Amino acid sequence: METARLLLEFDPDMVYIVLLSLRVSLTATLLAAMIGLLLGGAVALYSFPGRNLIKALLNAFMGLPPVVAGLTVYLLLSRSGPLGELGLLFTPSAMIIVQAVLVTPIIAALTRQHIADLDAEYREQLTTLNTGSLARLRALLWDGRFALLTVLLAGFGRAIAEVGAVIIVGGNIAHVTRVMTTTIALETSKGDLPLAMALGIILISITLLINLSAMSINDAAARRYG
Repeated sequence: METARLLLEFDPDMVYIVLLSLRVSLTATLLAAMIGLLLGGAVALYSFPGRNLIKALLNAFMGLPPVVAGLTVYLLLSRSGPLGELGLLFTPSAMIIVQAVLVTPIIAALTRQHIADLDAEYREQLTTLNTGSLARLRALLWDGRFALLTVLLAGFGRAIAEVGAVIIVGGNIAHVTRVMTTTIALETSKGDLPLAMALGIILISITLLINLSAMSINDAAARRYG
């Protein structure tokens, strides 16, 4: 069977597609984490004008349609757009940006909820210790690291499964911006199923690994703090 051959022989084209997918999605998740963890923690702990609006936007953007995100980033990066001079359109960098746009609200909104719950639990203790605002945020982020790690895994799963937005900004160019999801869509439309099936198996395996990792982290946290 051709699908089995591709998997067993580590077909070079398939390996390149998988590695590019992992590089793009891991980078996007890291970028989203740097923004989302701090933004979510700040919204949970601090009072400032527009806080409720930001909370509402984060919750709303968790369900942001990928094609809308893709179109927005496309317009920003196109030649006539404000960032067109950077020449990022139809490159892996553009795909990283659009995936980060999709994942950041998810990480920020879930982080806000986790930090708010921890703050309610430890508020009196932290107040008694006269903990400063930044130290308080660092302490709660560290205390909630296991739950937040599962949040990051969820964000990565969302990023690597994306197809619509990355096609818009990446163009699905062979050996440049063709990732697992876009290749599956293309090969299926062409009726060339072996590569699509092989990549589908790999994508499902990655998704399963993410879920098993999240379960293991939750179990470890329960044993440590339960």
